[in-house]
Amino acid sequence: MKPGRVILMGAGPGDLDLLTRKAVRALLAADVLLLDELVCADLVELAPRARVMRVGKRGGCRSTPQDFIQRLMRRYALQGKTVVRVKGGEALLFGRAGEEIAFLEAAGIEVELVNGISAGLAAATSLGISLTHRGHCDGVSFVTAHTHDGTGPDWAALAKSRTTLVIYMGMQRIEAVCAALLAHLPGGTPAAVVQWASTPREARLVTRLDTLAGAAREAGMASPAVILVGDAIGQARRRSTAGAEPAQRVLGAA
Repeated sequence: MKPGRVILMGAGPGDLDLLTRKAVRALLAADVLLLDELVCADLVELAPRARVMRVGKRGGCRSTPQDFIQRLMRRYALQGKTVVRVKGGEALLFGRAGEEIAFLEAAGIEVELVNGISAGLAAATSLGISLTHRGHCDGVSFVTAHTHDGTGPDWAALAKSRTTLVIYMGMQRIEAVCAALLAHLPGGTPAAVVQWASTPREARLVTRLDTLAGAAREAGMASPAVILVGDAIGQARRRSTAGAEPAQRVLGAA
């Protein structure tokens, strides 16, 4: 039997209007749909003929093992099916796509990639800021607080990089993240948390680095959320204190 194919698709942060036309075509072609935990539930309506399997992975929660997900993709692809592995955000950004591509290609399976909007970009949109505002930074660094070996990133180097920091998977250890950055950045450095970016559940907190952890805990903010740190975040303050769309809640501002 001729092998099928696997499509690794980023579904974006939750707003289905942000899906690309290419993503919609992939969903329509799907025989098997493997859905991550944070993918919008309504997305399955765009894959009317697919068998839907939920393979949730979420920090601090019981998750489907990565090797099991990879074996599922291989199994169905070798049966000649089109498998669409749907990940929240962007598949190529902290989505373990590299591991999956290598595993599938070693089995002789064709892999296609469909990009999605990352939660970090959706968070910046919500705050109304440019992550690369040239008056405030030299670029942007996307980083995970949950590294593979558990040691954490080089916060000192990141603090000195003069880039806007967009930190994923950091809410469980937000106190440690803030403490590490405060060893190298002023306490008044603008900072924010955006939870459930782009969805009706979205919440935004804009403050400063030395109060971020406490304010986020007091507001009950938790994953899925993105932490943003840097001078460019200061541009969000006026917009946040002025109010938000009806579907959003502004939890605080410096």
